[in-house]
Amino acid sequence: MLNEATKLASKDWVRSIMGRVVRGGAAAAPELLAQAYHPDAEWRGSHPWNEVQGVAAIAQVFWQPLLHAFPDMERREQLLIGGQYQGRDYVGAMGHLCGRFKQDWLGLPATGQLLYLRYGEFHQLVDGRIVQSTVLLDVLDAVRQMGFWPLPPSPGFEGMWPGPLAGDGLVLTAQDPAQSAASLALTLAMQGSLGAYDDTLNLGREGLLAMPQRDFWHPHMMWFGPSGIGTSRGLDGFVDVHQLPFRTAFPRDPKLPQPAGMGQHGGSHYVRIGDGRFSATGGWPSRHMMHQGGGWLGLPPTGRAITMRVMDFYSAEQGLIRENWVPIDLINVLLQLDIDVLARARSHFARRG
Repeated sequence: MLNEATKLASKDWVRSIMGRVVRGGAAAAPELLAQAYHPDAEWRGSHPWNEVQGVAAIAQVFWQPLLHAFPDMERREQLLIGGQYQGRDYVGAMGHLCGRFKQDWLGLPATGQLLYLRYGEFHQLVDGRIVQSTVLLDVLDAVRQMGFWPLPPSPGFEGMWPGPLAGDGLVLTAQDPAQSAASLALTLAMQGSLGAYDDTLNLGREGLLAMPQRDFWHPHMMWFGPSGIGTSRGLDGFVDVHQLPFRTAFPRDPKLPQPAGMGQHGGSHYVRIGDGRFSATGGWPSRHMMHQGGGWLGLPPTGRAITMRVMDFYSAEQGLIRENWVPIDLINVLLQLDIDVLARARSHFARRG
């Protein structure tokens, strides 16, 4: 088990070095990243970056174009937690990168306006260096802030994600290991309860509200979904905004075996950590599914097999899950369904001139 002193030092170091990378700008990025990463580190990110190998490529492919486009960028963390899973040490974070959009980025024209890039990330550390980063950036939300929406209206609320209600998301003090373990156990029990529902029975909204998941969610739960789905409140809001459309489109039959290729570590997850009242899981990808129903994101069924990159960050309150922040690489999912969001956005702005 990762001791508290080592965990605190790892979180403080990641917070410091990643903040320096952002503040240092595009020119300083290679040198600062070399201090943070093992030379052969792996970087995995949302589309269009996907998988990058080696610290030099991490700087060239992701960080330098981003920092060139947003020269006054700053990193605003709302969650910072750490833990160990299957002998691997992780630091997880969620927040926003914000700055003025001064130079074109991803083929999208600069607006000169302030823009908030929502991120979720996990860093795996070995001997004081990052050997693997997984970063989901909500590019679809950036397109929305630029004034173009390439999809049907979101069922939930679109806007910035707040941090935890109690304002304690930066966990930089020692936590009770028993509480950390309990928070993660609560999360995994809730996730396990989702398999109790047989989508082939077509029980619909009332069936989802009555399933065992109700025993794990706080009455005033908040579910913060990615742009395209949006944020909801309460179990009924969660079912209406996300769960019912999602499970209609990607029905689960518990009588059938799980699809092959559910990730390298722990089934669909490469990380599962608890830190005080917070916990988190993530998969690369988290889900392998068949797109068999219509309505999700306004799309008709395609019959295609797709994968989904997902992170979940949770806060617990009174033994129940109070808040759930969920970065999802929706642009990658849509690309698998032949919808190229970035191409639509580029075409729109090119026509607009």
